[in-house]
Amino acid sequence: MTTMTETTNAARFREFKMPDVGEGLTEAEILKWFVQPGDTVTDGQVVCEVETAKAAVELPIPFDGVVHELRFGEGTTVDVGQVIIVVDVAPGSGDAAPDPAPAAEAPAPAAEPEAEAEAPKGRTPVLVGYGVAESSTKRRARKGTETGPPAAAAAAIQGEMNGHGTGAVVPEARPLAKPPVRKLAKDLGIDLATVSPTGEGGVITREDVHAAATPAPAAEPVQAQIPAPASAPAPSSAPAVVASMGARETRIPVKGVRKAIAQAMVGSAFTAPHVTEFVTVDVTRTMKLVAELKEDKEMAGVRVNPLLIIAKALLVAIKRHPEVNAAWDEANQEIVQKHYVNLGIAAATPRGLIVPNIKDAHEQTLPQLAASLGELVSTARDGKTSPAAMAGGTVTITNVGVFGVDTGTPILNPGESAILAVGAIKLQPWVHKGKVKPRQVTTLALSFDHRLVDGELGSKVLADVAAILEQPKRLITWA
Repeated sequence: MTTMTETTNAARFREFKMPDVGEGLTEAEILKWFVQPGDTVTDGQVVCEVETAKAAVELPIPFDGVVHELRFGEGTTVDVGQVIIVVDVAPGSGDAAPDPAPAAEAPAPAAEPEAEAEAPKGRTPVLVGYGVAESSTKRRARKGTETGPPAAAAAAIQGEMNGHGTGAVVPEARPLAKPPVRKLAKDLGIDLATVSPTGEGGVITREDVHAAATPAPAAEPVQAQIPAPASAPAPSSAPAVVASMGARETRIPVKGVRKAIAQAMVGSAFTAPHVTEFVTVDVTRTMKLVAELKEDKEMAGVRVNPLLIIAKALLVAIKRHPEVNAAWDEANQEIVQKHYVNLGIAAATPRGLIVPNIKDAHEQTLPQLAASLGELVSTARDGKTSPAAMAGGTVTITNVGVFGVDTGTPILNPGESAILAVGAIKLQPWVHKGKVKPRQVTTLALSFDHRLVDGELGSKVLADVAAILEQPKRLITWA
């Protein structure tokens, strides 16, 4: 009889696991849930938004039913393959306890609720300021309101696990804290079980440990930060900030896109031998061309700006010097020359710097390139850039001029051979036809991988880009 009940429950409830939404990504952060327990969902309905190391992605559920449980709260980083939501695909089929874990009365089932509690808790060593114990506990309590006895039994078991009569003070057997915080508590002789957490999701922070060491001023900050889990949407726009009242430091968790940027840039800087060359160029004629194109009927409906001409100039320079468009294969000790150009455009977004690219940009006409640039920028600003859009780039342009910066030494996007930085375009005194005149001037900086590109080749590419921007008619004669 017990076996039949468990089989029925197993068939009734379906689990949706965190999919691999990128190219081999191993984890993603849940930014926002669009459903709650008790909501009806249909096949293909978006149930949550997650952020990987590359982009924010909406996840649709592949079956119909009623949401039974959300395994993780907003702001939690989840490994690919972990169950994130459980759906009752046969609602109303009976009043049996929905969760088979606490079905038996013998002491043995205590191991199963403990395993459920440990699932999110076991992630804490690699998370930064996250925890899901409180939100998960609240959701189980909500389910308990439907069946009554299972919720009470779970609470009793949880209380035994915690060593407390009610389990109301410490919801988990092991307090949630990052390894450095645990070490700090150990060094100060503080028992983490006695510390009141103020971090999101019930995570104990450094400030909590220091407050426990000097209890007098601790009460007020704790009370001020307890409601933090209620403001769950915060992770979608900015990382959680951990700071105590009057602190001289603020700690911002490194995760998602920011974490990926840091890892990629460190890897690039210490793998590829960077060389950067600079050139200052008169772009007055380019600016006149931009103004003319804005009035051209063939360019109607697309955004025309100096970046469009710079992108086209770089594509022409690559066509004249295709050897620059390559990649280094360390495993096979080979140089892989690319016969296509996926042009990356570095874009600053609320989630950090991302580099989506225009596929086969070398085949696009000027109006097509303008449309692609406009779509790329708007999608990035909306936070809807897909992982596929950021994969496979060959060369990149970063426009630091929009921040009023003259130039810089850009770091290569991993796997690419070159990156062009464009500085601010300013009116400056310039010698033109033998006379000093006010001209529109900018500075270009080209960084390249010296394993693939030697000084001569890099100089020719940069010189060609500068020459086209100085005399835009070369776009016709050189293309």
